[in-house]
Amino acid sequence: MDISGSAAIVTGGASGLGAATARALVERGVIVTLIDLNEEAGEAKASELGGDTRFVHADVTDPAAISEAISLAGTDAPLRIAVNCAGFAIGARTVGREGDPADIEAFSGVLTVNLIGTYNVASQAAAAMAKNDPLTDGERGVIVNTASVAAFDGQIGQTAYAASKGGVVALTLPMARDLSSIGVRVNTIAPGVIDTPLLAGLNDVMREALAANVPFPKRLGTPDDYASLAIELITNGYMNGETVRMDGALRMAPR
Repeated sequence: MDISGSAAIVTGGASGLGAATARALVERGVIVTLIDLNEEAGEAKASELGGDTRFVHADVTDPAAISEAISLAGTDAPLRIAVNCAGFAIGARTVGREGDPADIEAFSGVLTVNLIGTYNVASQAAAAMAKNDPLTDGERGVIVNTASVAAFDGQIGQTAYAASKGGVVALTLPMARDLSSIGVRVNTIAPGVIDTPLLAGLNDVMREALAANVPFPKRLGTPDDYASLAIELITNGYMNGETVRMDGALRMAPR
């Protein structure tokens, strides 16, 4: 897929995986719209990336806000790329240490952002892509979603996060099949332990311990690792309906 001159949206684009992917797309001639809740960071990142990069403050779970962002993203070029990186995690056991049941609102909140938000963005982006003129093989667009190795190896206290990311994995093949008739591909990346702002608060000892568990290479993954894989999934026209683990062969222990 020739992506130069196309438009893209990247949720969670103000930092981490989304920001790295946005940079990689801009470097390849794509007009990128960053979507994030962090307005200050989003505006700064859009300015840093330069060119025609823009920022939209929007909640991925808000259909109206995402519809507006997608319309804006397709103003200067056909929207052919959507990358879903927005998400968050909480740590909570099914039954707490004091014997209390889990906070169902907190559980629901994680699923709402990570799973329903991903679906909302993907569905609306695909509807816009359906109006594009077809490229080689009739392709009109591509969606890359973000899961996690927690979808397969969820640890103690990760029930909400693992369930939400497991849902993203489960969406991948049926969504690809749904969208095959309009020429839109769907793939998912399941990262392992990645050195993003979420890990910024860890000290060097903790970071080294995390890296030591990775079979090879013995380091934390980087946002650039993710971006490189995202670009491959976007440009390789035969990659469809696939979830790819990106984890250095890591398999998470129970805790």
